[in-house]
Amino acid sequence: MESMKPLSSGLHSLVIFRNLLHDPVISRLLALLDSDPDSGAPFVDAYCEFARALLARTDDFSAYLLNTVLEDENFYITEASRQTALLNDRLKEELQFLQTLSRFDGSCCRSCTPEGSLLPVWTVSDRDFPASYRDTMENLPQKGYGIYAKYHVFTVSDGHLVPVRHPDPQRLSELSGYEAERNKVIANTLALLEGRPAVNALLYGDAGTGKSSTVKAIANEFADRGLRLIEVKKNQLYQIPDLMDSLSSNPLKFILFIDDLSFSSNDNDFAALKAILEGSVSSHGPNLVVYATSNRRHLIKESFTDREGDDLHLADTMQELLSLSARFGLKVTFSRPNKDLYIQIVLDLASLYELSIDRDELIRKAESFAIRSGGRSPRTAKQLIEQLKAAV
Repeated sequence: MESMKPLSSGLHSLVIFRNLLHDPVISRLLALLDSDPDSGAPFVDAYCEFARALLARTDDFSAYLLNTVLEDENFYITEASRQTALLNDRLKEELQFLQTLSRFDGSCCRSCTPEGSLLPVWTVSDRDFPASYRDTMENLPQKGYGIYAKYHVFTVSDGHLVPVRHPDPQRLSELSGYEAERNKVIANTLALLEGRPAVNALLYGDAGTGKSSTVKAIANEFADRGLRLIEVKKNQLYQIPDLMDSLSSNPLKFILFIDDLSFSSNDNDFAALKAILEGSVSSHGPNLVVYATSNRRHLIKESFTDREGDDLHLADTMQELLSLSARFGLKVTFSRPNKDLYIQIVLDLASLYELSIDRDELIRKAESFAIRSGGRSPRTAKQLIEQLKAAV
């Protein structure tokens, strides 16, 4: 069909946006545009395969295509330093073609087959592709591109980032107590976001005091300012240097988050973290810092055997192990709360959860619950309030 050939040729000719040909919807559209309307059933099958792929996601093809274009991780975005006048012209041509393609409503296909009245339909809408793409480029430092535009929390698998589709929704406004400690981490994070010197941070102290919650809440709070969180496990540290190199040219800012960090004296992962702290983060990645949490200030699980070992240079060895925490420019201590702070946290959480209960009764329950739970902590306070809320 004559009206389908220019669309097919245009898709085949994509260079900057060539990744679109692998998209599950666009690839089926290309198969439809390449098919012969006179083939009968194969043409109808190609039409319905495309319609099924599209309608499973949305009924507005124009909106789907524009969203796919804006999320595409192409070399024009990832290698911004290589943008030339020639590439800029090519970008304009491809965006104009894609805007034309976005108006494809399938009517030309339905009109040329006897089964046309039985075939599904979809909608199209007016979209300004060049203007939308300009807006994306101008807001890269805040919104990012590709998966970085859709998600703000990631994990690592086989050296690749995997988005967390449902991250912990913790917010700073939901955390009570430890304001002085959190403000130090917030100030360091703001320095990172504003392009000022920021340092790696170690949050250490008693369990359940809100160290991890602080990092996650900060990531949520500043996601719209271009902050992304990458959570890695200790045994994945060796995968990080290559990943950090790939992120160094990204316009966004990243926190590499290592939760509950500790090492034994012969831990192979020790060297990997040391290389990260002394290498890529400080000299090659000004858009990335490491935030780690630990119950141990020195990060090393020591035993008397370690101190009495047969290493000829034992003092030097132990000094190297114990000095790892010194490579964090910011160290923040989260100590177990005293009674007054614990009670204040309980009362604040009760207000946040809109829990209606007598104040004196709540305090008695809080103290009793802390005894049964092994001591006072923000985690204990939250568990109490959640239990009381569930019982209402």
